[in-house]
Amino acid sequence: MENIDIFKALANEHRLQILYWLKNPTDYFVHETTVDMEEIGVCVGEIQRKLGLTQSTTSHYLSVLQKANLLTATRIGKWTYYRRNETTLSELSAFIQSEL
Repeated sequence: MENIDIFKALANEHRLQILYWLKNPTDYFVHETTVDMEEIGVCVGEIQRKLGLTQSTTSHYLSVLQKANLLTATRIGKWTYYRRNETTLSELSAFIQSEL
């Protein structure tokens, strides 16, 4: 885990908001498909609508979070679904508690 990449990814209010929403996706997103938001994730379009930003900006933010290993992506058909990578978040928490 590259901590500097993670902290850079977290240094944006919209990316932090995405992580917050994805912690409990059923509380923040209305899901109209049979895909399980808890297990698979939330579609890019749903995240984009919630953020109120363009699709390209939303995709960029999701890409930054994924490259920092904070999100995992699952592709189903033509849609990509994102969910939190709880392993990385736990490792980050342990790093902060022990090192900072």
